[in-house]
Amino acid sequence: MSQLHPRNKQSEVSMAEKIAPGNSQHTNPYRSDGKLYGFVCVVTGATQPVGKAMVAELAGIPRRSLHLRVLKFGFRPLRCPRSSIASQFPNTKVIPYPYHPTSEEATLGLIDDVLNAWGRLDVWTSSTGLLGSPSITSTGPTELLAAFETNAVPAFFALKYAPAAMIKTTTQRGNYPNATPKDVPYGSIVVVSSVAATYGGCWGLSFTMSSHAALGVVRAGVAVLKGTGVRINAVTAGQIDVGVDLEAAGLEELGKGQFPPVARQNVETQKRVVGLERAGRPEEVGRVVGFLASGFSSYVTGAEIRVDGGASVMNPLTVPV
Repeated sequence: MSQLHPRNKQSEVSMAEKIAPGNSQHTNPYRSDGKLYGFVCVVTGATQPVGKAMVAELAGIPRRSLHLRVLKFGFRPLRCPRSSIASQFPNTKVIPYPYHPTSEEATLGLIDDVLNAWGRLDVWTSSTGLLGSPSITSTGPTELLAAFETNAVPAFFALKYAPAAMIKTTTQRGNYPNATPKDVPYGSIVVVSSVAATYGGCWGLSFTMSSHAALGVVRAGVAVLKGTGVRINAVTAGQIDVGVDLEAAGLEELGKGQFPPVARQNVETQKRVVGLERAGRPEEVGRVVGFLASGFSSYVTGAEIRVDGGASVMNPLTVPV
């Protein structure tokens, strides 16, 4: 019996090496031959500044010898950055898709369309946001539910339905340029939220509560996804300059935004409370999403990566005397 142990152990190691996504010749980002791989990605919220940055980042990944070839994204209303992306990254096929991320039926329809067209799904990014009112006195049940529906429900739908498509494998090349087989089940879900998911005071009650719920989807998702080869992570952003100005819009318009306006903090305040002394840029969020979508983060799941310039570890209430 003892003579069988080394053989069994070797067999187990070999099996682990076979099924580990990082060891697949089609997914390892460190391949020496520099070949590109045919990932299919879905990006939601692509008309928001951060969503646009995510599209650009994912579309540009092949130029850095990672793996992406087909990029679908949901948007509302009907406008998208497809033409500029297509001209900038001709090797990436960008397909606009009229998708409502808070609809369960629309989510299932999008996944069906992706599988019917491409036969695989590899990355799903959920980037939706509704600030709502900054005041509790003007926040009722309807406004509260709307915040949860926009900020947390799309992440829940991604966790519930995307993995079943991500674990599908295919031995045939897809019907698009540079497609590759998918020989192991794997996938990456990235939920983009706010630092309001970890503490209060960023905006109003509904925004904070619903952002916490979005992060809860990620943390609960690790156990849900055990054994699937699918990872789920969160990017929580701090003060990001998305071009919204307090003076240029009324409270109602501001409440429909994805992140609080940077104008809430003047330059002097940013220098005092932000470690890097400035607001962030949408592309700085997009780069972290690109990392979590790629094979470079193959052992990262359930993580919350904070993109806030170090503000959350500062203490803005401390005043030097």
